[in-house]
Amino acid sequence: MVDIAIIGKGPAGWSCAMTARMRGLSATVIAPKNDTGWLRTAERIDNYPGMPMVSGREMLASFREQALALGAEERHGLVRQIMPLKDRFMLLVENDILEAGTVVLAMGAARPTLLPGEEEQLGRGVSYCATCDGMFYRNKKIAVLSASPQGAEECRFLAGLVSALDYYSLKHHQAQELPPMAVGKEEKPLSIGRSEEGLLLHTDNGSRLYDGIFIFRAAMPLNMLLADLATEGSFIPVDRAMKTNVPGVFAAGDCTGQPLQIAKAVGEGNIAAISAAAYLAHRE
Repeated sequence: MVDIAIIGKGPAGWSCAMTARMRGLSATVIAPKNDTGWLRTAERIDNYPGMPMVSGREMLASFREQALALGAEERHGLVRQIMPLKDRFMLLVENDILEAGTVVLAMGAARPTLLPGEEEQLGRGVSYCATCDGMFYRNKKIAVLSASPQGAEECRFLAGLVSALDYYSLKHHQAQELPPMAVGKEEKPLSIGRSEEGLLLHTDNGSRLYDGIFIFRAAMPLNMLLADLATEGSFIPVDRAMKTNVPGVFAAGDCTGQPLQIAKAVGEGNIAAISAAAYLAHRE
């Protein structure tokens, strides 16, 4: 078990990891390997103190190198769910479990755009986790909707359970080889509905009936990531200690709202680590 699990490898996440290590806490920074954050593509940044005329990629590399040198750990993968327990949190990272004393949300401001009807059918046939829910669809027909090559990887697991599987691309990506039973569909998913027979996936070529629909993106909807987490639109409200409404869970950076600035993210990451350290000390 780690002391602090930090979700997101932007300025807030790395700043949090550095401060955690300076406080003698173990810290793991978790994010998908292929980072698509806006900062990585920024050609030049002039307003961050001490690092003039630096590219976003160079800045992130510097933050990462410093945090890892202090003893922080990096883990690649999408956090699919955070489950609060009595004295710790369990995080589902891809298909593995990580335990942490506290959690810091630092995954930026980007949020996935849901299909119409998707949220309404969540838990009623729509799932984001093959490991969690795949067994419920043994010998049934499912659809996999994916925005990245990860969906093809999940297909290989699901193919061993279901009787039929259709694969749809939510956005263009180079999918790895699909299992023999999976059928690649050249149709664009538009919305999800329900009939008496089951789930309906509406595409630009009609409607298809499924028992279940698995959706894989590079980010998770906040209401699926952590139950009971309060949100205000696309952002997570926090107090001056970066506390969310869930005890032991803190947030920092762009995900907490305006202004979306690197200096603000770094400062909030620092505060989140200090607050997490105080939370752990008080609990002990």
